[in-house]
Amino acid sequence: MASVRVCAVDELGVNEAARFVVEGVPIAVVKDAAGDIFAIGDTCTHGDISLSEGFVEDDTLECWAHGSKFSLKTGKPLSLPAYEPVPVFRVEVREGGVHIDPSVTLTV
Repeated sequence: MASVRVCAVDELGVNEAARFVVEGVPIAVVKDAAGDIFAIGDTCTHGDISLSEGFVEDDTLECWAHGSKFSLKTGKPLSLPAYEPVPVFRVEVREGGVHIDPSVTLTV
């Protein structure tokens, strides 16, 4: 599967998460203060909660419901109650657009 354009870079707020569904896969996309863009699975592994509704702090995305923080770089939970990681997707920025291939996950 080829990568899919989900939005323009300038449509992403700094330190905010946006939710996109690409080929049926819910993905949370975050642009940090340095301008780096990350894409992780949007569903908290502790409960069926959308992570994009949570809080971005440094290089983490925190689930608003139970407080688990997930690394934007590795997908690993950094606090309980979650103990399973979420997938991390490769992000490509081309011609001002954010492109994600939901079939390609990064192993960190």
